[in-house]
Amino acid sequence: MPVLAGAEPYRHEGGEVGVLLCHGFTGSPQSLRPWARHLAGHGLTVALPLLPGHGTRWEDMAVTGWPDWYAELDRELRVLRDRCARVFVAGLSMGGALALRLAAQHGDGVGGVVLVNPANKVHGLSAYALPVARHLVRTVKGITSDIAKESVEEIGYDRVPLHAAHSLRVFLRLVDGELPQVTQPLLLLRSARDHVVPAADPARILSRVSSTDVTEVLLEQSYHVATLDHDADRIFEESLAFIGRLAPGVGKEGTTAGG
Repeated sequence: MPVLAGAEPYRHEGGEVGVLLCHGFTGSPQSLRPWARHLAGHGLTVALPLLPGHGTRWEDMAVTGWPDWYAELDRELRVLRDRCARVFVAGLSMGGALALRLAAQHGDGVGGVVLVNPANKVHGLSAYALPVARHLVRTVKGITSDIAKESVEEIGYDRVPLHAAHSLRVFLRLVDGELPQVTQPLLLLRSARDHVVPAADPARILSRVSSTDVTEVLLEQSYHVATLDHDADRIFEESLAFIGRLAPGVGKEGTTAGG
């Protein structure tokens, strides 16, 4: 199937500092593209892949699961590590959970982690019904475009395939068990009003990681897809400053050391 217009992956060859960006469940690279371009504009090497089953039609996602999504990001991270002296991972929602697993699995191969409204659990009584319900009901209503800013839409599916939702639930439980293995510096940005991921999720993540260098930023004017919302510029600036603090070669004039 052809990729939806605007949902294409994004890559930029910059300097020796790389960033892997991970989009969310049923979403696409469109939700993170302005962030990716901002980082690229400051000389970083950036990879923003399209996860398998995403960015086309929900029927394609229904036959994929977390091993497919994670494998794509793991491959992209290895490519960045071969290309760059230092690599950071960042993600929105489920992308944040994927970034956390990359950090847990790759250790020193990841220089730091940036999370925006990261997911930790599939909530509600319906979550417990997923193992059975997915065989009876194919989809439920979508979760995209939770954005406060008017006239801004997220490119993603208007339906959630329940087979994929079940896989997400399994994955989030796996990641929760691996959180103590995350030791890298961590920047977590969360929205004060999020209709997709409750405040309990980022709180749980912060309570379980082993990172000692932790910064939490509250986004007052945005909903879940904060990277396309009123606080987008703050996310871009805070993440660039975070990376620049840990990799001082990142310059303010659009260059990086060795780039």
